[in-house]
Amino acid sequence: MTAREEIMRRLRAVRPIPPVTVPRGYDRGPIAAGPAPTGPAADGNAPATTTSGGTDASGTDASAPELIELLVDRLVDYRATVTHCDPAGLARALAGLLDDVPAVAVPPGLPGGWLSAYPGTVRRDGAPRPLTVTDLDEPGLAVVTGCAVAVAETGTLILDTGTDQGRRLLTLVPDHHICVVRTDQVVDRVPEALRRLADPTRPVTLVSGPSATSDIELNRVEGVHGPRRLDVLIVAG
Repeated sequence: MTAREEIMRRLRAVRPIPPVTVPRGYDRGPIAAGPAPTGPAADGNAPATTTSGGTDASGTDASAPELIELLVDRLVDYRATVTHCDPAGLARALAGLLDDVPAVAVPPGLPGGWLSAYPGTVRRDGAPRPLTVTDLDEPGLAVVTGCAVAVAETGTLILDTGTDQGRRLLTLVPDHHICVVRTDQVVDRVPEALRRLADPTRPVTLVSGPSATSDIELNRVEGVHGPRRLDVLIVAG
């Protein structure tokens, strides 16, 4: 028997994997503001997972301020820059982060008011044509997006190609990414974050700090697989 025949024999012998049954009560709907318990135990006695504050999946108390503090700690450790503001100061905060940026790319659904204080050129994807790799690779260009959900434990921003995030190309080509995160989008752990995605079939990008690799002689090099600079703007409320 050849090696190929042996491999095929073993593959044919593998039993089909049974489908995963999602327990009743798990919420896979769109993100909602405020606490939203999900995933209660079948007997109703175990604590439920919450989106902001209350008891998390591990049974420990996790308040919204604690989650934000943990997320910031992880992001800074990954060499991202974190800025805080309230909704009224969002446009001014973005203008400050873009002070030395001549042009910015944005997804189709980014709220126009976000960049109302920015004096530079705004290039909206799809208006009038989709932005190309060449457009997005222009020196000095930055991209501003929202996010779908942020994971405090891992310091990860999850983008799911929503209208305020756009195509994956937008956040993988430019050298500078500014991501706006609302405090009600911050959850404790990855499983909870995945349950909050509006559509789990969309392409997903996980961002944990600026793009970096240490593949060559363990020397850290940033900007190889994505943006070299990541600014996270956390909006309270």
